[in-house]
Amino acid sequence: MSASNPRFSKLPGRKALIAAGLFATTLLAGSFAHAEPRVVTTIKPIHSLVSGVMEGVATPDILIDGAASPHGFALKPSQAAQLQDADLVFWVGESMETALAKALTSVAGNAEVIELMEAPGLTLLPYRTSAGFGAHDHGDHGHDHGEDDHDDDDDHAHDKHDEDHDDDHAHGHDDHDKDHDEHEEHADGHDGHDHDHDDDDHKHDEHEHDDHAKDHDDHDEGHDHAAGHDGHDHDGMDAHIWLDPNNALAMIDVIVAELAENDAENADAYAANADAMKKRITELTAEIDNELADIRGRPFVVFHDAYHYFEDRFSVQAAGAITLNPETPAGADRISEVRETIKDLGVVCVFSEPQFTPKLVNVVLEGSNAKTAVLDPLGTGIENGPGLYEALLRKTAASMNDCLS
Repeated sequence: MSASNPRFSKLPGRKALIAAGLFATTLLAGSFAHAEPRVVTTIKPIHSLVSGVMEGVATPDILIDGAASPHGFALKPSQAAQLQDADLVFWVGESMETALAKALTSVAGNAEVIELMEAPGLTLLPYRTSAGFGAHDHGDHGHDHGEDDHDDDDDHAHDKHDEDHDDDHAHGHDDHDKDHDEHEEHADGHDGHDHDHDDDDHKHDEHEHDDHAKDHDDHDEGHDHAAGHDGHDHDGMDAHIWLDPNNALAMIDVIVAELAENDAENADAYAANADAMKKRITELTAEIDNELADIRGRPFVVFHDAYHYFEDRFSVQAAGAITLNPETPAGADRISEVRETIKDLGVVCVFSEPQFTPKLVNVVLEGSNAKTAVLDPLGTGIENGPGLYEALLRKTAASMNDCLS
């Protein structure tokens, strides 16, 4: 058969045409292919909860990793690009990730931003305003954000706290919205409220604390109400909400609902992941409750007041904090007050944090028999992912149990 046959001489062109048609069809189909939402999270515990719900579907990005401060955090260009491309952004709120507030408005303008401090069913607790928290500071149990109740499995001593609840501490949702809108007008006046910081920014030795003593004594004694709240303006509420595992259940409900709304094709997967994660957290809550039973009533001091929610959930009680505001060096009056607390209450343990030098802890421990250990509210040294949140709770409980036993 001759190669010059007109019938065969046209085949290469037809093949090319067919191939081009198939390629165009593939491109067209790809343009309508399902794409999971692009999700960005802020701090490590929130990233873990979102990762758990999205497991097997996609992996969210994290902005504030390691020991980076949620308040003094500066976006890198690559992170700004993540926000620009995001469909959903999950954060605690302006009272925690203060440095991101403007970026979420200006950079992530096309994303839906979900403030988890607004989650229905949250228990919100107020900031404590002095270095000593009193013999039993659970009376200010705070306020339930919504009607959902995640306390069904919490069968320990919290029932009696609820009976002592002071209605003056229950802040309504409407009041919160009003206060939150006013936050930006005076946020700049409260720069010093970072709770979770980089090592490089906050290594104050004993000499530095003495030099700053005069300037900060008024703050140390809690006379400045705004300073006592570390500049947080979410209706005066503590933003470390994730350290109550029941709050994590409430946040998971919001996370799965938002993801399912934006990605209906994977809604079943999100729901199954959420159910499994909530089951594990509920079981872990009961486990930790039992683990801490023997150390309840044993006083301890924390480096800064980040653990109110954990204390409240598991009926353990900090006697006080070395500082309410880690950015402000503790002055001589504060050091003296903490030392007196350690002596008078027979404090068993003083906890440091990995983001800060332990020198100040060593100063307040001088002359006492109290031990020292480490607590980490962010899970700084724990690998990111779905398992971080549960590991953070386990590690916090284990550190308390070991040091207070």
